[in-house]
Amino acid sequence: MAGSKADQAVATAAQSEIEPRLIVEPGLAARVAAIAEPVIEQLGYRLVRVKISGADGCTVQIMAERLDGTMAVEDCEAVSRALSPVLDMADPIERAYRLEISSPGIDRPLVRKSDFDRYAGHLVKIETHIPIEGRKRFRGELAGTEGEAARIRHDEAGEATDVLLPIDEISEAKLVLTDDLVTEALRREKAAKRDEREARRQERRKERHLRHRPHQTAANQGD
Repeated sequence: MAGSKADQAVATAAQSEIEPRLIVEPGLAARVAAIAEPVIEQLGYRLVRVKISGADGCTVQIMAERLDGTMAVEDCEAVSRALSPVLDMADPIERAYRLEISSPGIDRPLVRKSDFDRYAGHLVKIETHIPIEGRKRFRGELAGTEGEAARIRHDEAGEATDVLLPIDEISEAKLVLTDDLVTEALRREKAAKRDEREARRQERRKERHLRHRPHQTAANQGD
């Protein structure tokens, strides 16, 4: 079931404009995101999250992805080349920092409504800004969305209970690494590589066709 919903969500995202994030960063990270997001979108990617860490110097980590949810090393390098001079010019951080562009990873954050549908059936951890049904932390199976809320199925006193969490009240949502999630991630990666190979084959066929057309036209005129 999760696989079919995943394919459906990817197709929907690819056919529409880039979907806005509903779970965003506060403070300085939000300022960096406001600068980075337009640059990333112009390149055809989506911003996932900005995280600023000062544990070992200052690191600005920017997660991005293609519309199909993948992000190769070459994609990270392309984003870094385009974004570095823009951040240098805007200078949103007053001290030296290291810019790190990465993929969301398998146990990725969920930040858009379609993320909650795409990964339905998988285990998720969610924290909310305010208590909902007496708690702010939830862990359970994601069951997609209902309106503007995410549905999660979790154990409450030994019984499976469904709860609706308004997405605009979620401060953080993240997938939990499981065997099923790894299997699906590998399937997505293989499908993305297969699509990329097919796109390259189509492009090569188109180029061969264009190269041969002038020669055929000249031969016809000679007749």
